[in-house]
Amino acid sequence: MTHDDITADAVSGPGGTPPGPSAVRPATVDADAESAGRDTAPSPADAALPPELAPAALTLFGDRLDLAAAYAELLATDGVVRGLIGPREAPRIWDRHLLNCAAVAERIPSGATVLDVGSGAGLPGLVLAIARPDLTVTLIEPLARRTSFLIEVVERLGLARSVRVFRGRADEAASGSSGREPISGDVVTARAVAPLDRLAGWSLPLAVRGGRLLALKGSSAAAEIEEHADVVARLGGGEPAVQLCGVGVIDPPTTVVEIVRERMIGPARPAAKKRARGGRSRRS
Repeated sequence: MTHDDITADAVSGPGGTPPGPSAVRPATVDADAESAGRDTAPSPADAALPPELAPAALTLFGDRLDLAAAYAELLATDGVVRGLIGPREAPRIWDRHLLNCAAVAERIPSGATVLDVGSGAGLPGLVLAIARPDLTVTLIEPLARRTSFLIEVVERLGLARSVRVFRGRADEAASGSSGREPISGDVVTARAVAPLDRLAGWSLPLAVRGGRLLALKGSSAAAEIEEHADVVARLGGGEPAVQLCGVGVIDPPTTVVEIVRERMIGPARPAAKKRARGGRSRRS
């Protein structure tokens, strides 16, 4: 069996290779690589924590900062080689990705179950699992090459007790298709997955009643809310609200659209065929 064959229960139990986290190193500039337009092979040095970001990183990750550094190194090397992040993103992993995602932890209650839709390379789900060991996180991702990477990272970082990988779409996770039990959580997260209307349709069914969707958005957040608030309401969501996370810690703070699942809306059912007299269905 290959990693591509492994689905929802692939990551479970106490296993996993001890993370062996790398020390957090100050960033250094390789003049030769810079002058060559960064055409060299991915290097762990690309994941070095810039000194100016160290205070924010320590605030958000605390005593698990070395674990975050190990994940950053995996993203900057294996993640680039396997096409999960672009090579130009490697030097910006800390400010653009890790810190941006970790700031969202302030919106998540203690001990919550978190479902990360379209997890990709583990953003924000793996970051939240690293920053908040009290959380139980499920990474939902349909593509085999991505779930393979996620499974390997979870094992290498020793996170198998609190993180599992579900290979499939969000609707499959919510409905329990293919013989699997449906799953739900207190919080559903998503980052750069889809416009708010489609994202709410995929994500709100995964949230328990009173649970919430935390959608990491950029400058489009307010416009998306204005455009899609009616759709969100029809899906059982409350009024979407823009939350700024990490204020005073990171600059700029992370913009999150938060939607509480207020009502349980079942899947739409096809209309019954009209019957003619005598009990026979009318032909269309």
